[in-house]
Amino acid sequence: MAKTPLISSNSWVVGHWQSGTPKPLLPLSSMANYLLLSFLLLICILSYGSETLTAKRPKITIEEATVDDLQLAFKLNTLTSRQLVLFYLDKIQKLNKNLRAVIEVNPDALSQADIADKQRRECNHTMPKIHGIPILLKDTIATKDKLNTTAGSFALLGSIVPRDAAVVSKLRRSGAIILGKASLSEWCHFRSFLAPSGWSARGSQGMNPYNSSVEVCGSSSGPAISVAANMVSVTLGTETDSSIICPASFNSVVGIKPTVGLTSRAGVIPISPRQDTVGPICRTVADAVHVLDIIVGIDRNDNATSEASKYIPMGGYGQFLKHNGLKGKRLGIVNMLFDSIKDDAFLKQTFVQHFTTLRKQGAVLVDNLEIANIEDVLDSHSSGEFDAMLAEFKIALNEYLSDLVKSPVKSLREVIEFNKNHSKVEKINEYGQDVFKLAEKTNGMGPKEQEALSNLKRLSKQGFKKLMTDHSLDALVAYANSASSILAIGGFPGIVVPAGYHNTKKYPFGICFGGLKGSEPKLIEIAYAFEQATKIRRKPPLA
Repeated sequence: MAKTPLISSNSWVVGHWQSGTPKPLLPLSSMANYLLLSFLLLICILSYGSETLTAKRPKITIEEATVDDLQLAFKLNTLTSRQLVLFYLDKIQKLNKNLRAVIEVNPDALSQADIADKQRRECNHTMPKIHGIPILLKDTIATKDKLNTTAGSFALLGSIVPRDAAVVSKLRRSGAIILGKASLSEWCHFRSFLAPSGWSARGSQGMNPYNSSVEVCGSSSGPAISVAANMVSVTLGTETDSSIICPASFNSVVGIKPTVGLTSRAGVIPISPRQDTVGPICRTVADAVHVLDIIVGIDRNDNATSEASKYIPMGGYGQFLKHNGLKGKRLGIVNMLFDSIKDDAFLKQTFVQHFTTLRKQGAVLVDNLEIANIEDVLDSHSSGEFDAMLAEFKIALNEYLSDLVKSPVKSLREVIEFNKNHSKVEKINEYGQDVFKLAEKTNGMGPKEQEALSNLKRLSKQGFKKLMTDHSLDALVAYANSASSILAIGGFPGIVVPAGYHNTKKYPFGICFGGLKGSEPKLIEIAYAFEQATKIRRKPPLA
């Protein structure tokens, strides 16, 4: 009879084997003794061999379990996808009333789990890494099922999408279980800048599981909170500027912001097609890479994927999970990206230690660097980023809404009107919708917007690109999300990894590694090696 997972109040644990001991021998005649001792010796030899081959199975706790841990448990028949889904549903029920990380769960999650379990029993070949693994999606990523896709707004509640988002189709084909939709900053924090990060009308205010009084950051707050609090195995978020990097950093998880176009944005509620990207938020670099491997690739509904597909390495991204990945890497340090922590002795000392670790692991640190016009780059008004995004948002959102099979609203103008008519639930009096109104006033990509786009290209070329090439850098190192706009305006990738927990203010923070387009292999090597050398992440107290 197969062993079943043991369930405690805190976790489900995979059982293990334990060999028994022989009973003492009774007095026998010498001949009988000889025969029995010979037989006993044979049994001992066989038992020893059996114990060596089937050494005790390690205990695997679902909390903090990696994708590889869960796949091992599936393989050993000590865990099923159904049991895993039930565990997470129980976690969500217990924690979500406070953390507000999940907007809704998929009523079909258990049936999907049963299918995954059946496939595992019947198939002899190796399954994809995320087969049978539950995933939560940011509530901007469309699913053609019983789940809503609303960007956290009641304006889109009940809308029907024409198809799964392209990344969701890839996840389904790989056997992932769509557990539900994660909360976010409503409309990806592009309705109003007065609303706090992590708030949406449908999801309410998200809470940081490490400290309820500190920032959750956004807009992919729900994915970061839920995976940090062990409410799910892995999650998927989106970023236009900082929306993966920031919440991952301040919820002590790993976030990968891919090169724009590496993952399809088709079926994702947009902000700026020029900057939008879809990426994983997970507890470990390896888990995030396993998800990334599934969701990259060409999609005929997103032209940017054709150009970016040249960056996808043969054999996938998993091959770059190397413990010695920092060896020989040239890492750039721009002092201004650490200005926000220069007066904090604890943070300064922590990053000094991290720089020492990077060097010990074989990296070459090139410090005291400057990025040309960095003040303009980091100011979305000076750079032109905000002006460009206003017009891009109106165009892209109207196109997305017009493609819906059914929707209460069919344009940005109608969304604004809906909010006026439902001001109480949408908290219009408290937070307003000033950004929406500014976007609605735009009229396509006119001279003002074209000038903004030209300026953004110039800033990237003369700034980040020049820095990376002039100093032959493999990556830029930054505190938390301090480099997010640098990466955003050029469509560049970045990976954030847990870097510590503030000693007095009690909040987590991350370290970010950013690079040029298509540099994900190098960034994965760097991030994984740093993660393995430091092993900083720990479970949150509020979970």
